[in-house]
Amino acid sequence: MSIRTSPKAGLDSRAVTTLAGVLLVAIAVLLAVGVATATFDEPADPAPTAVISLSVDGDRLILRHEGGEPIDIQELTVRVWVNGEPLARQPSVPFFSAAGFYPGPTGPFNAASGDEWIVGDETSFRIAGTNDPTPGPGDRVEVRLSVRGQPVASMATTVGPE
Repeated sequence: MSIRTSPKAGLDSRAVTTLAGVLLVAIAVLLAVGVATATFDEPADPAPTAVISLSVDGDRLILRHEGGEPIDIQELTVRVWVNGEPLARQPSVPFFSAAGFYPGPTGPFNAASGDEWIVGDETSFRIAGTNDPTPGPGDRVEVRLSVRGQPVASMATTVGPE
């Protein structure tokens, strides 16, 4: 006994299989294009490359632009760690007065300075006792700089004796 289906009963199983195959190929092509775009797409504006030195004198962090490209202070993010622990309050540059820091940073981090940090420029800021942790003798201080989320420099040093 054979069962026959009527063309009016719905889609032919061959048509459904062909349609599913075409959809799977289309999805695979779209995924491949997305992965290729994400993999090979260069950032529109890469972060500058720079050599920055760090020294610490008590609660004062001193950073010097030793070489490389100018850094736009308006786009700069500064993050500080003491003995591997991030400061409770991070400096938002440029600034003059900010919670967790003594007023009046020097150089390009000061809001009254220009917008660029160039070779030879030195900047400093002091971590206030209201911030946590505060650096002390023998502590390791690390500073990471980034522009638009892209790393520019990472420096670390040990605080000397008072």
